[in-house]
Amino acid sequence: MYIHRTITALIVTLIAANTFSASATPAGRVIEVIADKDNTFKVPGEKKPVITVKPGEQIVLRITSHFGGEQARDGSEHSFVVKKLRDQGWDIRLREGTQDFALIAPREQGDYLIECTVKCGRGHDDMNMKLAVKN
Repeated sequence: MYIHRTITALIVTLIAANTFSASATPAGRVIEVIADKDNTFKVPGEKKPVITVKPGEQIVLRITSHFGGEQARDGSEHSFVVKKLRDQGWDIRLREGTQDFALIAPREQGDYLIECTVKCGRGHDDMNMKLAVKN
């Protein structure tokens, strides 16, 4: 009976440790972005909203979205889209609150336009920022 309880406790401990270590470590560098209520993108600590990554870098976008006055039929308040990279996962619909998105930076160096494609309210047409891919 003692061995059975010890083995069970060991299994539970291993499962819990594996679960917590997997969820605590994101799959890449975390980059915070705000899709704000004034219908602009912001990057904390930056004057202009620019994300700089290395080619092929694994990143986690932690995007906080705030309601800007209008939303899409599906409830999205904003989106975070690089039209040239849509097929690589760079087409994200945003709802109120903070969400994490694991992505891989494009391998080709250059500047990419990030846009909000959800009609989110006044200022929507200017809701964009830059993704800079360089070594």
